[in-house]
Amino acid sequence: MPVKTVITSLRDRLPRRRTALKALHWSMVPLLIWFVLVTPSDVVPLGPAAFQFHSVLGLIFVTFSLLWTADYMRRGLASRPGPKLPPWARRVHRWLHVALIWGLFGVALTGFGLGLTSARLLKAGGVVPVAPPLNMPKANDLIGLVHIYEFYLLGVIAIAHAGFHVWRHLKLRDNALRIMAPKALHRFL
Repeated sequence: MPVKTVITSLRDRLPRRRTALKALHWSMVPLLIWFVLVTPSDVVPLGPAAFQFHSVLGLIFVTFSLLWTADYMRRGLASRPGPKLPPWARRVHRWLHVALIWGLFGVALTGFGLGLTSARLLKAGGVVPVAPPLNMPKANDLIGLVHIYEFYLLGVIAIAHAGFHVWRHLKLRDNALRIMAPKALHRFL
């Protein structure tokens, strides 16, 4: 079978881009909330199984973040601002989405930096080696600090993003939430 036919067949079986991004979006929301509320220092006292679970969630979060960034770099934003948005809100719409995507990438990048500057080999999810450890404690402390503040800033941007879309839905009545919400929730919107 020709390669072009295989690719076309595969493309027909996969969900459309917007559908896949919606699933990715809603899969990341509980992960983001988890990592805002639960830190490694919270799970370490609970034992190795709890830390392993936290690490697996981290691996999933980073994988999703990198997939989303790759999609953005290849195809640009999937969302459009909407015809009812005033000019200032169009700029905010774009800025919030781009900041979220690059913020997710930044969190993954500083996570790699933590592994690279660590004194020992770190494995994401207990399986995937993060980076070869270079044993650079001062750099590790600095990158750790950046990683933490960057992640909480990402949380603030995510809250602003959600607030912006709630505002659109309620004030402009442009169905902004229906566009991204699963169909099962549409009756509540």
